[in-house]
Amino acid sequence: MAGTIEVLVPGGQANPGPPLGPELGPTPVDVQSVVNDINEQTEAFDGTEVPVTVEYDEDGSYSIDVGVPPTAALVKDEAGFETGSGEPQTDFVADISVEQVKTIAEQKHPDLLAYDTKNAAKEVVGTCASMGVTIEGEDAREFKAKVDDGEYDDVLVE
Repeated sequence: MAGTIEVLVPGGQANPGPPLGPELGPTPVDVQSVVNDINEQTEAFDGTEVPVTVEYDEDGSYSIDVGVPPTAALVKDEAGFETGSGEPQTDFVADISVEQVKTIAEQKHPDLLAYDTKNAAKEVVGTCASMGVTIEGEDAREFKAKVDDGEYDDVLVE
């Protein structure tokens, strides 16, 4: 490959403008074609910042590797808030369900160190704790203890 470009783009909403266009402009690839392919591959993330790597060759051929957004971005998107809490132990900004935790865990699983969905969910819960997000109305730390005790195995264990 002749070169690599790494950028963060809003899922399904990339365009030939910054940050992508100025990076791709001097390369031999068809910029609009790359943008269209990125949008097609990231549409499931609808507006959430997604890491994308474009590798290109001298002949104009290219490949696109779409990463998974950061866990915090997925939590914000799922819960529908803009910023986390400044005091996450006492000031809660949102509440999500165990099903939403599972959805995020399944999306992030390839990028996490966890071996299964239950342990991936525990990593997501840790992010919730640091952002001031409760799960099923409980502090994330209390929820994690219940996950450890197997209370949510019916949802989180495959």
